[in-house]
Amino acid sequence: MTVLFKAEDISVRFGGIRAVDSVSFDVNKGEVFSIIGPNGAGKTTIFNLISRIYNTTEGKLTFDGQDFTHTPPNKIAGLGIARTFQNIELFANASLLQNLLIGRHCHSTVGILSQMAFLPSARRAELQHREKVEDVIAFLGLQRYRDTLIANLPYGVRKVVELGRALCTEPKLLLLDEPSSGLNVEETEGMGFWIEDIKKDLGITVIMVEHDMALVSQVSDRVMALNYGKVLAMGTSHEVQTHPEVIRAYIGGDVEAEA
Repeated sequence: MTVLFKAEDISVRFGGIRAVDSVSFDVNKGEVFSIIGPNGAGKTTIFNLISRIYNTTEGKLTFDGQDFTHTPPNKIAGLGIARTFQNIELFANASLLQNLLIGRHCHSTVGILSQMAFLPSARRAELQHREKVEDVIAFLGLQRYRDTLIANLPYGVRKVVELGRALCTEPKLLLLDEPSSGLNVEETEGMGFWIEDIKKDLGITVIMVEHDMALVSQVSDRVMALNYGKVLAMGTSHEVQTHPEVIRAYIGGDVEAEA
C-alpha cells in the first residue's frame, strides 16, 4: 500500500503539559483511519497539529511525500488536506450554495482586479467552481436545500453541509473531527454511509476522530487509541476495542481482576 500521510514522533507541549507525546502513525492511501480515546487524550490536538493550527514541539509530518511540518496553516488546503470541526463552522446567514463556494477558495487562480471587473477569465472560473459545487450537492443529496440559509437548516443537515464544504476543496486527505457529534442514531448511520462513499466513490483518504464506537467499527480500516497523549494500541477496530489497556483507559480499574 502507498503511504499518503505519516506522523513521526510528533509531540506538543502547553506549558508543562505534554498534550501529545511522541506519537507515530501512518495512513495509507484510500484508508479510513480512526483515532479514539477518552476526553483529553490528545485526539483533537493531533488534528490541530496536522492542520498546522498548532506547531509541533518535536517530530515530523509528511503528506504525499512532502514534509509539511512547518507549512503555514493557510497553505494546508492547497496541499490537498481538508477538515471538518466538531462544532459546526458555517456562515449561518449565507445559503448552502454560498457556504460550499467558500470551499473553492484554495482553487482560485483569478486576480482580484479580474474578479472585480468580472472579466471573461473570472466568469469562466466562476462557472467551473459552481459546477464542482453542484457535483458535491448532488453527491450528498442536498439539492432541496441549495438556496436555503444555513440558519434555517436542521442540525443534522448542517453537519452534512460542513462535510460538503470540505469536499469542495477536492482533498486527497479529509480530517473528520467528531462527525457524529450531536447526531441521532439514524443521522449517525447516514454519516457512516457518506464516509464509506467518500472513500469508495471519491477515493479520498480519511482520518477520523470519533467517540461513537459503532461508527468507528462501521467505517474504519484501522484504529489508533490514545490516552494522555500516548498511543495505547493500533489495529483493527475489534483489536483496539478489546485491548486491555484501551478498556482500562475507558472504564478504569484492573481489567484482569474484573474479568
